[in-house]
Amino acid sequence: MRYLRSGPRRLHSQETGAPRAKTVGLRSGEIADRNIRVILEAIRRHGPLTRTELGRHSGLTGPGITNILRRLAEEKLVTSNRRNGLGGGATATEFALRPEGAFSVGVKLRRSRGEMVLIDLSGQVHDRVYFGLDPADKVKLVHAAVRDMVDRHATLPIIGLGIAAKDWTDEQSDQIAAMSTIARPYVENECTAGLLAERTIGSATREGGLAMIIIDDDVQAGFLIRGVPYSGVHGRAGGIGEMLTGPDNVQLNTVVGFDSLRSRIGDEEFARLLKGEEFSSPSLSQWIRDAAGHLLDPIIAMAGFLAPSVVMIGGDLPQGVIEALIHQLSIERRDTSTRPLLTPWISPMKPASFTGGGVALGAALLPFLNTLLLPPASG
Repeated sequence: MRYLRSGPRRLHSQETGAPRAKTVGLRSGEIADRNIRVILEAIRRHGPLTRTELGRHSGLTGPGITNILRRLAEEKLVTSNRRNGLGGGATATEFALRPEGAFSVGVKLRRSRGEMVLIDLSGQVHDRVYFGLDPADKVKLVHAAVRDMVDRHATLPIIGLGIAAKDWTDEQSDQIAAMSTIARPYVENECTAGLLAERTIGSATREGGLAMIIIDDDVQAGFLIRGVPYSGVHGRAGGIGEMLTGPDNVQLNTVVGFDSLRSRIGDEEFARLLKGEEFSSPSLSQWIRDAAGHLLDPIIAMAGFLAPSVVMIGGDLPQGVIEALIHQLSIERRDTSTRPLLTPWISPMKPASFTGGGVALGAALLPFLNTLLLPPASG
């Protein structure tokens, strides 16, 4: 497919449905590019929509909307149908997203394993694979997995690659781009990718804030403030795994991270958990109690400083384990034997909307957010 032009990333104070944003300082090409994104985002979130409804959502004029819709139809990103009027009134043309108009690949990378998904423009997952990683050959293994995915779906219009990883470098991105026919990957850390999945196609609202905790080899947190991911100075926000927590004042990673879980329940049961199996055991129950006792400290800190509307917890653990951990956290917050004060003001806690915390899904959204849809401004 022919790519829509994407200008430099800028702060976007307007979101779909709000009054038209100021465009002072933008070149005419950048304004046109952004208006296309505004219309496509409105259709994706609220469609099918008529031209009149698109005008209310975007603040754009009728002729401008008509020209944009024509271009999106040429790119095979939207479809049109006739909508019958109420009570036999006049009909109108309505426009809907064509999900199969664009696809994207997203990769989540951890220390020794990776997850890759193929999604369409609506965020629907069409393929998912898991693969092993060796730090010495990480780039080659990622390239091989991506190449296999792209070759397996060679007839689809795949527009790009997104990678969610904490330690992926620009040099590794350059190596992937040199080895592959797909464009240079877009990269974010895991928590930001999970937040983007919640913001774009999950249950998160743009009002208020959202905190995301990802439990994996280490424990990370991410923050979405008014729809915008906040990463802090040099991207250092959210490194809660290094906090000293609990009554014994130990590093959170050493109690909640996967190394701790594996040593507590054994390699066999740990492998079953990563496969998504739901089971109970005394050692797993003890890990949940210990993890909750230490995880509550950073959650209290987040609630006190940021007051998010919800704290989501995700990762590669089965849903039942995440729910049991959240239940134990609700018990810990009422226990005054280890903490002298009750904390009824802590934000509600719930599991992430998607498996794996939506990290691979959020990575797959990165090419869309950088070329077709309205991206969040950098925090």
